[in-house]
Parts: sequence; C-alpha cells; structure tokens
Amino acid sequence: MGTVLGDRRAVAILLGPALLVYTLVMLIPMLWSLGYTFQTGNVIGGFRFNGLGNFAKLWDDPQAMSALWFTVKYAVVVSAGQVLLGYLLSLLYVFALRRSSALVRTLVFFPVILPTVAVSLLFQKLFAVAPQNGLANVALGMVGIHPADWFGSGTGAFWVIVAMDLWRSMGFYGVLIYAGLLEIPEEILESARLDGATGWRLVRHLVLPLSMPVLLSAVVFSVNGTLKVFDSVLALTNGGPGSDTTPLTLHMYRTAFSYGDYGYGSTIALLLTVLCLGVTLLIFRFARRDPTRS
Repeated sequence: MGTVLGDRRAVAILLGPALLVYTLVMLIPMLWSLGYTFQTGNVIGGFRFNGLGNFAKLWDDPQAMSALWFTVKYAVVVSAGQVLLGYLLSLLYVFALRRSSALVRTLVFFPVILPTVAVSLLFQKLFAVAPQNGLANVALGMVGIHPADWFGSGTGAFWVIVAMDLWRSMGFYGVLIYAGLLEIPEEILESARLDGATGWRLVRHLVLPLSMPVLLSAVVFSVNGTLKVFDSVLALTNGGPGSDTTPLTLHMYRTAFSYGDYGYGSTIALLLTVLCLGVTLLIFRFARRDPTRS
C-alpha cells in the first residue's frame, strides 16, 4: 500500500477520475452560481451585469431575513432534538435492549425510508381541523382543550414541521450514534461498573466523553441537513401560512425558478452556503479539545 501511495502516477490514476467527476458535477456549477450573483436576469430574457446590487437587495429584503430567521430557528430546534433523541435511543439499544434491539431499531428507522410526500400527508391528517379533526385535535378535545388550527398560524405550523421531521429522522441518528457506542470497549464499561459507576454516573463520566467523536459527526450531519431543509416544508405547508414557514432554500427556489431571477436566487444560495460553512467551522472550533479530558 505504501508503495502504491508513494507512486504519483498510481495516485493520479486512482484519484483522477473521481476528481474529474467532482470538478464537473460540484466545483464548476458552484463557480457558475457564484458568477450569477453579480448578474440579474435568466436564460430566457438574458443576463445583465448588476455588480453588488443583488447583495444590497438581499440586505434590504424583509422576506429573505424572515426566511433566514426561520431557517436558523428550525435548525437549532430540530438539530437539538435529532441528536438528543438519537442519543437516548442509542443508549436504549446498548444498555437496555442490547441484543434484542434489532427489531426496535428497524421499526424506529422505518420512517427514514418513507417518501416525504407520504409522511406530509400523514401529518396533515393527524393535525387536521377541517373537514374533521385529526388525532391531535381529538386528543386535545378529550382533555377539554379546544381544537387548534395548527396550519392557520406560523407558530403552529412550525411545531408540526418540527414534530414531523423529528419523527422521520430520529431513527437515523439513533443508529448512527449506536454504531459509535458499540466501539466503546466492554472492558472499560465493566471496570467502571465494578468501581460503582452505574446509571447516569456511568453515562455522564464515561459513555458521554468516549462518544463525543460520533456525537460531533451527528451534530454536523444534523445542522447541515436542517439548514438546507426544503422537501418537508414544501410538501407539508408550502411555506405557509403566508411566508411564515418559508426557509432560505424555498425562498431561493421561488426566486430563481418561479420569478426567473437567477442572480438574486444565486445570492440567496451563497448566503445559505456561507451559513452552513460558518456553523460547521464553529462546531469544529468548539469541539477541538480532547473529548476524553474532563
């Protein structure tokens, strides 16, 4: 292996095709999109140089700021929920269910593979208020609370989206973190138990520090996925009511493809890219210290 990696020709042959595909599929479209940020127009009407006009427009666009706020709020709430629920599930698999957890893992993971549209239709029925109450409003009625119009306000629609995406994704993060917990040597856990560390003390002082690398990976996956939320919002609320649940991705899509302004749409995409990159760098910055040290 060392001989192969030391041969520049062999490295070029092995990596060249992958780098070529990556350049054609990823880098060139990214640079092309970056060039659009300095223009206005579309492929039908043509493009005109606009300088920094798109950036000035973005700064003064209240709808873009609203979309940015929704995106950040959604990312914080859903990412925290995904990682927390995933970690609790992984602890359940490892310490409670153990070898009998295969069936539970499969059942909890199942929503991950369901089509987004099907899940959205399910949650529309669950939280419906007309023509008949869904299960959520039926449950509220049973405890004496008046049925709520969940999709009639931005706050209600936001929490329905959060509930749907947590239900869909917690199985994935449970399996991801579970795989990391399996790497903790059983000898270390057994030694800690013999020293009297059980329950929460075992998790707090041993399992949690040793699982920090996989937790970091889960946080990065989750944050970058939630910042780019699109399909679940489009299928469930279409950004409504009004534009209360419109994320940056949906605002970008409508700007570029519905309104035909590729330049401004690319500027919104650049904002989202910078946001994802900045948050990822911050996560690695705060996680740089050795997780095994207390």
